[in-house]
Amino acid sequence: MADGTRILVVDDERNIAELVSMALKVSGFEVQTAGTARDARTAIREFRPALIVLDVGLPDMDGFELVQRLLADGIKAPVIFLTARDATEEKVRGLTVGGDDYVTKPFSLEELVARVRVVLRRQDPSGTRGSSTLVLADLELDDESYQVTRGGRPVELTRTEFRLLRYLLVNAGRVLTRAQILDHVWEYDFGGDASVLETYISYLRHKVDVVDPPLIHTVRGVGYVLRAPR
Repeated sequence: MADGTRILVVDDERNIAELVSMALKVSGFEVQTAGTARDARTAIREFRPALIVLDVGLPDMDGFELVQRLLADGIKAPVIFLTARDATEEKVRGLTVGGDDYVTKPFSLEELVARVRVVLRRQDPSGTRGSSTLVLADLELDDESYQVTRGGRPVELTRTEFRLLRYLLVNAGRVLTRAQILDHVWEYDFGGDASVLETYISYLRHKVDVVDPPLIHTVRGVGYVLRAPR
């Protein structure tokens, strides 16, 4: 039986596969990646994932055809399709052949992780699969209880601080520009006031990085990154 935290990411675009893999790992999942349908079939047999995140446009086989072959082989792991195709008929086809959800590129990593959890909950109504907790080193953020701890000690955050920390955690290890953070956390579509972000980063540092080692780092001239100690 497949472990409910195992996710296979199948995409021939290496940068996308790595970003998706990172986001899922930060969210508590065990992840493997594959770049072709052939490699995916091998990984499915050996890794036995609970869910497959599958790019439609693979180099050796259409993702829709791969799902049909998996079903013929008796493999019933749920599938979330990734595709650049936005046509309604393509989405209908994807869901008809056996897919469980459909995400169009470009997509939000946060949204994809949320959809993974939703699909896993459908497969396991008891809710034991998947985790609502984001973890990096000794920092933990629980989406459902709205609680944050560092080294086991509670960290009291305002709603905006929580949203900011969550966005940094979902993208841990990835340098986020000021514009990206403002757009996501404050929903500014014009870039917003960078001083607002700097103020809240300062608030977070005083609450989250009160113990060593610091997790929130400034990348001069670019933005910020939440990074585990080396």
